[in-house]
Amino acid sequence: MDRSATPNVDSLKSYVLTNAQGMKMEVTNFGGRIVSLLVPDRNGKLDDVVLGYDSLKQYLTGNLYFGAMIGRYGNRIAKGKFSLKGKYYQLALNNGANALHGGPGGFHNVYWKITPFNTTSLRMTYHSKNGEEGYPGNLDVVVTYTLTDKNEVVIDYEASTDQETIVNLTHHSFFNLAGAGRGDVLNHELTIYADEFNPVDSGLIPTGELKKVKGTPFDFSIPHKIGERISQDDEQLKFGKGYDHNWVLKKKGKELSLAAKVAEPESGRTMEVWTTEPGLQFYSGNFLTGKDVGKGNKAYPFRSAFCLEAQHFPDSPNHLNFPSTVLEPGETYKQRTIYHFL
Repeated sequence: MDRSATPNVDSLKSYVLTNAQGMKMEVTNFGGRIVSLLVPDRNGKLDDVVLGYDSLKQYLTGNLYFGAMIGRYGNRIAKGKFSLKGKYYQLALNNGANALHGGPGGFHNVYWKITPFNTTSLRMTYHSKNGEEGYPGNLDVVVTYTLTDKNEVVIDYEASTDQETIVNLTHHSFFNLAGAGRGDVLNHELTIYADEFNPVDSGLIPTGELKKVKGTPFDFSIPHKIGERISQDDEQLKFGKGYDHNWVLKKKGKELSLAAKVAEPESGRTMEVWTTEPGLQFYSGNFLTGKDVGKGNKAYPFRSAFCLEAQHFPDSPNHLNFPSTVLEPGETYKQRTIYHFL
């Protein structure tokens, strides 16, 4: 996509994946977004569990991140600045004084080339030019969506560069396991398999510390309702207006492992998140205000969805103690994340 051009309706396309269990997922080339995801409840009734809109053209002017592919760098980079081998780079700023989710023209806001393999899988590609949004290097990205008969949404990412750069890709669906537009998510029961999280400052930039979750409202090592402690008198919760933090997953390396589990008691739907990534951003929909009117003409109010974004840590290029997000020429960035519905 030419970033100087306004996204146009004529370029919008969508593709539908189905599995043997009746699940259905629709993906659009604009932002590589999952625009609908029909998942059975305990009785087999299908509901759409991701926030979005009834028509594709609404995504051009609606919420920036509903269902979107995020890059080049998911989450925040302080002041949009980082250095590689002593050379400093300035990124586009779009979150106060900081860069967020790849900038205003990030991967959520471009047209991807989509090639369907079959009814259960498709491949998306995007060529990000050297200097785009301030990032160095030509970056070629390949993302594969697969909907398995085990009711898994499998996302495989690959990227390569011709110049040293930073990469942190993630996926940004807003989930409500009761169904999009069906109230808040505060009764969803969440488990995150992590002993530590990244505390942040008032701009939601990590301080660099890895803080133990034990004894804090951030301890989801056993199931807790999302709303159970979200209003406690806690500085970190005040900074995020709720949960908007990265958890440091209990991992040995880059193995695929269980990162989180969410259960919605009324529908009986449970979603597991498996990933090769070291971190998981849990966001409790704190910036949803009701101004987004989505599917079925239903508004999406405060905390009516949650996000679980598998990723490297926010602002990693500026913290040497965080896992590196540097990608060198000749290397291949790879990660896999699975959303498994039970």
